[in-house]
Amino acid sequence: MKKIVIQGAIIIIVFFGTWISLTEVDWIKVFEVQKTVNKTEQKLGELFLETFEKTENKNILIVNAIDTIVTHICTENKIDREKIKIHVLNKNEINAFAMPNGHLIVYSGLILNAAIQEELTGVICHEIAHIELNHVMKKLVKEIGLTVLISMATGNDAAEIIKETVKMLSSSAFDRSLEKEADIKAVDYLIRAKVNPEPFANFLYKLSLEDDAKTEYLKWVSNHPASKERAEYIIEHSKNKLIKYEPILSIETWNKLKIELTE
Repeated sequence: MKKIVIQGAIIIIVFFGTWISLTEVDWIKVFEVQKTVNKTEQKLGELFLETFEKTENKNILIVNAIDTIVTHICTENKIDREKIKIHVLNKNEINAFAMPNGHLIVYSGLILNAAIQEELTGVICHEIAHIELNHVMKKLVKEIGLTVLISMATGNDAAEIIKETVKMLSSSAFDRSLEKEADIKAVDYLIRAKVNPEPFANFLYKLSLEDDAKTEYLKWVSNHPASKERAEYIIEHSKNKLIKYEPILSIETWNKLKIELTE
């Protein structure tokens, strides 16, 4: 009986301690800060995107094919499709990266170097995971600072900083823990969408073995450390999943997509 009374007293103390702590929080200030961050992210996404407009591919077949992949992944994983804004750029580098406010950049070089659509889909899922896990703003706040980001978003002569920030997002990886978190989340996305995750792992491994002459084009994998290690834990996380995998695009559409990008 004494033990029960003591436990009850502890619960009451914890409850009131928590309640008092919460009442001390200036919730209006918290919500205002979050509102500022959201507005800043939206504006930064627009500003960063302006640096790529001249190289964005507007080919309807290409845009529709990539949109089909993204839409399928979002639908099967209950991700807000409107949140993911896909852009295909005419660049030779094997690269893809996420930007603020859900903008996802895919280089044509990545599509052309994907032997099968599942390799490309795996990379796209990885970048969607970065967006969904809010890794982009976490990285920017950590490496640049919220004050500077707000200054950039309000247009205070920040052209050079914007240029350097975009370069950072497109050519440097996240912390290793965040990369692994995005990899695992990507595998989950793929499995729910009935897309085989093994080609994603193989793609990482394959690119890590490319010769040095191609290093300048291997942006995505060269800036994502320990590719072989990543391939191993992707395989480990996806094994023993008894699922019938299905392609998102038809073979005809996939082949047409590759042809359109080489013309």
